Amino acid sequence: MYGAEESAGPQRRCCLRAIVVGAGIGGLAATLSLRRAGVEVTVVEQTPRFTEVGAGIQLAPNATRVLRRLGVLDTVAAQAAHPAHVSFRTWSDGSEICRYALGREAEDEFGAPYLVVHRADLHRALAAAVPPESVRLHTTVVGIDQDDDHAHVTTATGERLTADLVVAADGIRSAARQWLFGEDEAVFSGTAAYRALLPSSQVSDLGLPQLAAWLGPDRHFVHYWVRRGELLNVVAVFSTQAPTQESWTARAEPGEQLREFTDWDPRVLAVLERAGQVHRYGIYTRTPLTRWNVGRVTLLGDSAHAMVPFQAQGAAQAIVDAAVLGDELAGAAYRGSAEVPDALDRYVRRRLATATGMQARSARAGSEFHLPDGPEAEARNARMVAYAAKHRFMPQATTWSADVRDEQDEQDEQDEQDEQPRL
Repeated sequence: MYGAEESAGPQRRCCLRAIVVGAGIGGLAATLSLRRAGVEVTVVEQTPRFTEVGAGIQLAPNATRVLRRLGVLDTVAAQAAHPAHVSFRTWSDGSEICRYALGREAEDEFGAPYLVVHRADLHRALAAAVPPESVRLHTTVVGIDQDDDHAHVTTATGERLTADLVVAADGIRSAARQWLFGEDEAVFSGTAAYRALLPSSQVSDLGLPQLAAWLGPDRHFVHYWVRRGELLNVVAVFSTQAPTQESWTARAEPGEQLREFTDWDPRVLAVLERAGQVHRYGIYTRTPLTRWNVGRVTLLGDSAHAMVPFQAQGAAQAIVDAAVLGDELAGAAYRGSAEVPDALDRYVRRRLATATGMQARSARAGSEFHLPDGPEAEARNARMVAYAAKHRFMPQATTWSADVRDEQDEQDEQDEQDEQPRL
């Protein structure tokens, strides 16, 4: 076991009620965190059932530490892969630029493991920890409003649900964000990606690293094992000026991925060819906000701070949001409903700067990954080699060390990190 797991159920008598809108990773983590704080929670989700969507996801120690608090880390870890290191490589010949430690070294240093998992396995573990009577599927929210004492959710059937607070974890296309702060569309990042999962038997002859990022002009290629090493998760990112549909299910044209990655290392091309039909999706972000909450309603996760995935921190930041939210509502669960707006203010103060900073760092990492061959890429590689010679862990590992109760110290570390190489 990864340390003592903590119960995610109510720990004290409940006197607050919350509605969580959205049962994705952020919404379910928020539900468990609030229940642990003694809040009665109803989570509403528009889909009629939970299905296996998405592909791989990386969970750094800042996320897995929270999963332990929520009582689900052992379940997630049992379905995960545990890479010993991450390797950065050159696009054309696969030569290694540098590598950083993960595995046991990272767990010993940061007190929690670095895992790579299938998104559906993480979602399933979170969902299984939420009592079925707390989940309302096939429920579309069409409005959120509030008065001095309560927050209200209106569903598509005309039902009006009332609670002491509403947490909107309704994703990058958040309707709640627009209801709170006005028209604000998702922003196309100028990048899209091909995504695939391959059985290990199809690629076992290629000698691939456990976790690697291959860097090239206007493109990068990431792969790692998930589901105990049974599947290889592949993400092939490319720059494009044409906005691309954001979809987990949209399919690329046959062979399109091979044309985009022409002349790359033969191992990359072999993976892309053996993947056959791949999915293609556009990568979108949201403009940073100066606040996430109004009164008794707050945003969480992608609805607040959707980011490009180039620091592998999108889901982790939502999970940490959930932990901090639970921390701040724990006292209000004792003192009563009047405390809720102040508790949400504290939650946002603790999280906004850190999450917004991660948005910016993720965007910069994408630019660094996609530098053209020549002096710029050579200088980047030299910076990476020099940093790896002095540090066992990636620059973003400063994010992994801060406890959710100590967000200010984490922000101070991140300010210092801005002076380090952006990988």
